[in-house]
Amino acid sequence: MASHWVWPLVTALVGFAFSGLVFQQYSRRKRAHQLAWGVGLLFYAIGAVLEFLSEFTQAWDPTVYRFYYVIAAVLVSCLGLGTVYLIVKNRWWGHGYLGYIVVMNLVFLGFALTTPLITANLVPGITVGGKAMPETVRLFSYLNTIPGSLALFGGAIYSIVIFAAKRQYAYRMWANILIAAGTLVIAGAGSMARTGTTAWLYPAEMVGATLLLLGFLKAGTIKKDEAAPPNPNK
Repeated sequence: MASHWVWPLVTALVGFAFSGLVFQQYSRRKRAHQLAWGVGLLFYAIGAVLEFLSEFTQAWDPTVYRFYYVIAAVLVSCLGLGTVYLIVKNRWWGHGYLGYIVVMNLVFLGFALTTPLITANLVPGITVGGKAMPETVRLFSYLNTIPGSLALFGGAIYSIVIFAAKRQYAYRMWANILIAAGTLVIAGAGSMARTGTTAWLYPAEMVGATLLLLGFLKAGTIKKDEAAPPNPNK
């Protein structure tokens, strides 16, 4: 199926706007979760730019593709890391997860830059996903996306339960429903792309990014530090 470059273009615009808002908040508050989210969203936007350029020109440069594939996986870990820092009180869990991300992805980058690509799958005008990477390298993508998606989705579900129990926080409950939905859309499309079904990858990335942005805005995450769930013991 021929790709439509307009999808990644819109995704990039949403991603840059979203990351800019989060980095602006980080510059004032200096919270670890905001920095992790900002980096993840910036990677999201950069990945979409690479998709747009490659699909618009109908030519996937092998070197560009190698970096794109790593960025597309690492961004999910960064978003999950931000949720861990926000939800878990013991910051060492976040520090440990950060260490895992750094070490594992240095190895990932090394393999991605040196392993021969399946160049027959770098077809111009086709949504490639992970099809041009051999299975030995694609394993690293799962090591990023599975724990990252679980952390982001699990954090949203946890917040939904907490806010549902405290009815005065209903608006933030719905915000986390949007975040959970966005995570499912992105994770689902990414999983399908890794198995070779890439037709809906770009539209899903755009829809998922928009749902996440709406959820974060509705939760008040960008306006002030009130997105953390209240202590249920109080």
